[in-house]
Amino acid sequence: MAQQFDCIVIGVGGMGSSAVHNLAKRGQKVLGLEKFDIPHSEGSSHGVNRIIRLAYYEHPSYVPLLRRAYEMWSEIEMIAGEQLLYKIGSIDTAPAGHEVFEGSLESCLLHDLPHEVLNHQQINDRFPGYKMPPGQMGLYQKDGGFVLSERSIVAYVNAAVAEGAEIHARETVLKWEPERAGVRVYTDRFEYTADRLVVTAGAWAAGVVSSLKELAIPERQVLAWLQPEEPSLFSPENFPVFNAYFQEGRYYGFPIFGIPGFKIGRYHHLEELADPDHVKRGVTQEDEDILRVAVARYFPKANGTLMTLKTCLFTNTPDDHFIIDLVPGLPQVTVAAGFSGHGFKFASVVGEIVGDLAINGKTNHNIDLLKIDRF
Repeated sequence: MAQQFDCIVIGVGGMGSSAVHNLAKRGQKVLGLEKFDIPHSEGSSHGVNRIIRLAYYEHPSYVPLLRRAYEMWSEIEMIAGEQLLYKIGSIDTAPAGHEVFEGSLESCLLHDLPHEVLNHQQINDRFPGYKMPPGQMGLYQKDGGFVLSERSIVAYVNAAVAEGAEIHARETVLKWEPERAGVRVYTDRFEYTADRLVVTAGAWAAGVVSSLKELAIPERQVLAWLQPEEPSLFSPENFPVFNAYFQEGRYYGFPIFGIPGFKIGRYHHLEELADPDHVKRGVTQEDEDILRVAVARYFPKANGTLMTLKTCLFTNTPDDHFIIDLVPGLPQVTVAAGFSGHGFKFASVVGEIVGDLAINGKTNHNIDLLKIDRF
């Protein structure tokens, strides 16, 4: 006999762990299925931390979701008894007129966010770990910072279990099928039925929901941690997180925290599309070089010994906006996918939205931008 649940969540990473907790605290009998360990380093949420920022060039409609995300990060911190969100400030920087700077400024003005506009010299004087070139503008927002990604997953999983959720690691979903008004899920261990299904499978989402095949495309990404020659300049007290557009591309970075080294990545690193089950996990000199070129020019006092070099995965949509919606023709199936390298900060509120959609078929959050039918 298949075990019966109110809801099954496939993928218990950043989004899935939050979703499982949200469903469980609403009284749902929920099962979370994770292919790997909890947490793990195969997907998109490992490597200590992820940036969170209220100034949002990607689209101003994300800002209300971010405000709710901050509230919900505070909620899970209280439950876990652990700090997960560190507000150290954020800088969005680009040449004057570029969307990274102008869009961030627009989001602050539209949503009345406290902010400061800084020219290149003001950035360099105030934060000496930075060495911005002439013409580079910056938007500083005091509420930006980072969220501890793996610790957040642990916090949500522990909280979900305390609410009665059942979570299985190292259990691979082989297939699922709609069944009457619900679903049946087959794994390499057992068979389950549920009234509703939630897919938060990250880079594996398109393998779970076939309609995502052209809409949620995995990409290999690399992160580096470099030991600064003056570590104090790259402490959380002296170094805001950054989202930066330079002539070499768009980069993002963090102060020293958790493990040794200043952390940096380049969006769409080498533009390598990847099968998540066969992605190149090893790293190369080319991977290091493409990150060091930006460090040498714009953060030269951080360009020291390599401490860590890791791969991870982006899952990109054609327009770089998320997909959070009911699957067309299958109202019992909710999907949250395609977070395109800027999603983790929203994990807390995504759990709430997914819970709304799974239980009620709708949400009061404005997710018009994220509907699947826009494609």
